[in-house]
Amino acid sequence: MPHAAALLTTDRLLLRAPHPGQAEAVVDYRCRNTAHFARWDPPQPPDATVPERVRAGLVDARTAFDGGLALRWWLFEQQAPERVIGTVHLSALMRGPFQNATLGYGIDADAQGQGLMQEALRAVIAAAFGPAIHLHRLQAAVRPENTRSLALLTRLGFAEVGLARDYLFIAGAWRDHRLFALTNEDFEVPAHWRSA
Repeated sequence: MPHAAALLTTDRLLLRAPHPGQAEAVVDYRCRNTAHFARWDPPQPPDATVPERVRAGLVDARTAFDGGLALRWWLFEQQAPERVIGTVHLSALMRGPFQNATLGYGIDADAQGQGLMQEALRAVIAAAFGPAIHLHRLQAAVRPENTRSLALLTRLGFAEVGLARDYLFIAGAWRDHRLFALTNEDFEVPAHWRSA
């Protein structure tokens, strides 16, 4: 089976798979954005910005990436290729008749409003629905008050499929999330599925 591309490029971005050499840039990104993400993300472990722990996490993430179990790309602007400004990940990859993954993403507070996350997500969606990853469906969960993220998913063609009450523990409480999905209309059904 083909593997996901470790590097995706767009007009303005480099999307790179995890590598231990990114530890310093990831620590910087997390430290810069602690307050920015606190409202939207589950609590982080206490060692989330400890360089040795981040480096070990990047090694584990690359193993998962290479094995097709979880796919994360760190975002860098082409004009500043050493500074992480965001991340996109596909987790909970399910194969067989589901061919689904959960989409997650985040972008630096200072990089918001420039269309960079939309650009990154278009590249990841194309890869997810392409022959190397070959998914039929992506799903995403967003807090109802996260208007930027809701608008982004709508622009990308995601359809709302429901509401998950008490979905994630964030900022001191269980938070509801609106659920969205995007399906690959060009998914090629394997021949052995047709004959079953």
